[in-house]
Amino acid sequence: MNVKILPIAAAVGALLAAGGASANHHEGMGEAKGDKVKCYGVAKAGKNDCATASHGCAGAAKADNDPAEWKYAPQAECEKMGGKIKADKSDK
Repeated sequence: MNVKILPIAAAVGALLAAGGASANHHEGMGEAKGDKVKCYGVAKAGKNDCATASHGCAGAAKADNDPAEWKYAPQAECEKMGGKIKADKSDK
C-alpha cells in the first residue's frame, strides 16, 4: 500500500467503525427494553418518548404530566412517580 494512502485509509476505517457503533447504540431507541413500560402521565413538557393522538413526535408534549403523554420507565419507577401503565380511556 502506498505510504500516502495509509493514513487516509486508517481515518476512513476509524470513521466507519465509529458510525457502526453509533448506529448500534440508537438501534432500539423506540422500543422498550427489559422491564421498561410506557409510563403515562409522568413526561415533562418536551420530554415525552413518542407520538400520541395529538402529535406525531417525541419531545412534542406541551404540558407537564399530561395523562396522554408517556415515557419509557421501569414499571416499579413508573408507579413510584405516580404514573400509569395504561392510558386513561378518555385520553385515547
